Amino acid sequence: MPVFLVLGMRKSLYLLFAAFVFFSCGEEKEEGVLSSPPFKALTDSIERSPSDAGLYYRRGVMLYGRNFPEQAEQDLRKAWQLQPEESYALSLTTLLRQKSTDSALTFLQQASQKLPQSIAVKIGIARAYEQKKQADQALAICEQIIDQYPGQLDALLLKAELLKEQNRQAEAIATLEKAYSYAPDDVELVHTLAFDYAESGNPKTLALADSLIRVDVEASHAEPYYFKGVYYSNKGNQAEAIRQFDAAISHNYNFMNAHINKGIVFYEQKAYQKAAKAFELAIAISPSDADPYYWLARAQEAMNDKASARLNYQRAYELDKTMTKAAEAAKKL
Repeated sequence: MPVFLVLGMRKSLYLLFAAFVFFSCGEEKEEGVLSSPPFKALTDSIERSPSDAGLYYRRGVMLYGRNFPEQAEQDLRKAWQLQPEESYALSLTTLLRQKSTDSALTFLQQASQKLPQSIAVKIGIARAYEQKKQADQALAICEQIIDQYPGQLDALLLKAELLKEQNRQAEAIATLEKAYSYAPDDVELVHTLAFDYAESGNPKTLALADSLIRVDVEASHAEPYYFKGVYYSNKGNQAEAIRQFDAAISHNYNFMNAHINKGIVFYEQKAYQKAAKAFELAIAISPSDADPYYWLARAQEAMNDKASARLNYQRAYELDKTMTKAAEAAKKL
């Protein structure tokens, strides 16, 4: 069965600075930085109002954006100490995550004692457990939130994600269906559910995709046809799969996953020339993506074009160092 690329999946709820703008200012020196522009005005205000948590927070955000993490941490901790607000906790957690998951988790556990009603802090703790490969602890927190707030989408989506990581696909889909019942208009959630239906060969894919097509009055969305293509491919109906991938491409020519998955179907049919053409189109659309280079290399290897295959395996690995299968394939050639 082909391995299909995940499209439109809801990104994980990572704790981010909403106001941060990241840019490098490496030439600035840390010595005396707080008394220099652009920090001086806030530093003067802090000297006049040393108990104003908001001033420390604003300066901490600015320090973080200017790549002074140690000073930023001091200011954010001070803001949290003066006024334990959720936004301060989440911002400090973002910084601490860059140091280590353990330091972020320790702080979040402490923050939860002061903000016991904060769902975002609890989700942050669950995320930290997930990163530490402690899925059972993460799931337990999700369950606690859902027991109290059955329609809490972040907890439901994280629970589904954790269940999929444990290969509990049926339970994950049931969790997504519950989330969908609370938020049927959440586009990313609907796409996640439709894709999971398609990957599991669930015929509910077709009804859900058709509902998306009906509400697409401008006929501008390729996703429903893509989901159908994944479904039919997993059911072994390759001709219909290609027809649906073509429909997705006709609605959005730059829909790269449709090109790749169409190529995968051709590859499975041993139509390697057609497969290579589909992967080449995907590369033209997104030349910085590793996947089409990897699949193009596989098609070229199948056609005994070893030199080209080796080169494209190497390109795939250069673009994505986690794609060790590409590096290994290049070495074999």
